Amino acid sequence: MLSFWHGQQMALLAVHGLAGDAAVLVSRSKDGDLQSGVMTALGFRVVRGSSSRGGARALSELIGFLRRGAGVALSVDGPRGPRHVAKGGAAAAAGAAGALLFPVASAARRTWVLTRAWDHFEIPLPFSEVAIVVGTPLPAAEARARPELLGYAIDASRERAEQLAGVRLRPGEVPSEARS
Repeated sequence: MLSFWHGQQMALLAVHGLAGDAAVLVSRSKDGDLQSGVMTALGFRVVRGSSSRGGARALSELIGFLRRGAGVALSVDGPRGPRHVAKGGAAAAAGAAGALLFPVASAARRTWVLTRAWDHFEIPLPFSEVAIVVGTPLPAAEARARPELLGYAIDASRERAEQLAGVRLRPGEVPSEARS
């Protein structure tokens, strides 16, 4: 199961072969209606639900996809945050299906960031270099016991993607390895 942060999913659409047999979770919100249409048009199987609406049914559907060997891609800090704090849904689905969690992140050298959105949604600018990094898989049991481990793994993938895409620190920003 591909696990990523909300707001970074747009660049992931560039992954060739992801659509078709992959299921994605989309919330039952008005924004989700738009996203659902786009994802369906791109060839993804859409499962509607979130922790606040239809979550149990959606989780069951995702487990079914995983058990049948289909790919599942899921933002793990949604539907409303807190931003970059992993919740337990992905680990629960992966654990029930006997699947691994693959931390994935993207970064673009130049982006337009919707800073008023809770997830700071990123839109890679045309012709910008984009990097996508899939990290070392994490067993679901570990992520269920310590959800922050999945968060750390996604952050590590993001840092590597930023290096590969040539993202530079913004003024006043501190490299994550120097943060406490």
